[in-house]
Amino acid sequence: MNTWTKLATTLIAAAFLASCNQNGDNKANTTNNDSTAVATSTTASAEKIVYVNSDTLAEKYEYYKEIRTKLEAKVKKAQTDLQSKGQAFQREVADYQQKMNTMSASERQATEERLARKQDELGRLDQNASSSLAQDEATEFGNVYTAITEYLKKHASEHGYTLVLTYSQKNPSVLYADTKLDITKQVVDGLNADYKKKNADKK
Repeated sequence: MNTWTKLATTLIAAAFLASCNQNGDNKANTTNNDSTAVATSTTASAEKIVYVNSDTLAEKYEYYKEIRTKLEAKVKKAQTDLQSKGQAFQREVADYQQKMNTMSASERQATEERLARKQDELGRLDQNASSSLAQDEATEFGNVYTAITEYLKKHASEHGYTLVLTYSQKNPSVLYADTKLDITKQVVDGLNADYKKKNADKK
């Protein structure tokens, strides 16, 4: 199964967009001339664009790490179960091959039909396991994504950010970003604090 390969390359922390403070204090001073007003507006907008390093987020966000570990365990268990069933099937095939010359035609036919059914069953189990893992992955990482975006909406509103970009060395949609615009640590600290509080409330 390639489910974990897909899982490992998935970064749910992609495409953070927060449209906050749309009615902020960005109006240009009407007493300035047009060129000054444009420059002031452009500078104000630039100052409200920040980014989050999604590699660091995936590494340090406790909720994401917990979900990743949980899904890894599910994948490993599914693989172990299928491997065990597959090995048992191979032993049955080997046993049949050793005995087939001593069997009657009807016994060989019945055994081959039974083995064919088992092989089909193993194929269905593999498909069902992959489908179930993919669904679990989508649901769990969907919850992580929701937690991140909801936090960023609040964080952006509190700090006056109009746009929060994501940056990743593995998939650099942003080729360069000034480190002064990096709010990753603030976001990770805030997310972990929220996650810790939610876990404490559940107890």
